[in-house]
Amino acid sequence: MLDRGTILVVDDEARMRKLVKDFLLKKDFNVIEAEDGEEAIDEFYANKDIVLIIMDVMMPRMDGFQTLKEIRKNSKVPVIMLTAKSDEKDELLGFELGVDEYITKPFSPKILTARVDAILRRTSHMDMDDIIELSGIVIDKAARIVTIDGKNVDLSFKEFELLLYFVENKGIALSREKILNNVWNYDYFGDARTIDTHVKKIRNKMGAKGDMIKTIWGMGYKLEA
Repeated sequence: MLDRGTILVVDDEARMRKLVKDFLLKKDFNVIEAEDGEEAIDEFYANKDIVLIIMDVMMPRMDGFQTLKEIRKNSKVPVIMLTAKSDEKDELLGFELGVDEYITKPFSPKILTARVDAILRRTSHMDMDDIIELSGIVIDKAARIVTIDGKNVDLSFKEFELLLYFVENKGIALSREKILNNVWNYDYFGDARTIDTHVKKIRNKMGAKGDMIKTIWGMGYKLEA
């Protein structure tokens, strides 16, 4: 059987964990389960081959946001958050902490596995020798490291993907729809504030170079070297 890596599934509902696990096993992933945030952290640090985490927001002992904050201190592993409600404040908080995807319950397991595939496809298909340089910005696609004028810039998984997309399409006006379809890699049913939140964070982290990302009012963004 093809081993596609290990996914950590975190949810206090055993039924939900089994539902997600069964579909992931069909896709040839190994699956580790945890029923709350504290157990998730223990499992994450005990298993070095975890390639992605699927985690519920509302859990006893330690919720999904607290758990993510702890994991983000040492890792940029992709994280998909499951939430029972679509609350803008919660979603924005999650993106601030480094959530890569949100899926609202109830959801189709096929959609979930499609999004898992999309994230992992982007990480595995990168050219191992591909380094992009532009106006003091250096992006190492294999190591997923960004430096600006020689200084490391700490980006989340999704921030890295978005900046890379801007740099690879420098000088091209990109609509929010096009950005969602290419960076999020599926037909996104949320709103464009997801992009705006990530762009704001990237600009802040880029310092003076953040001005290279221009807003095109009513359309989207363009990176000008």
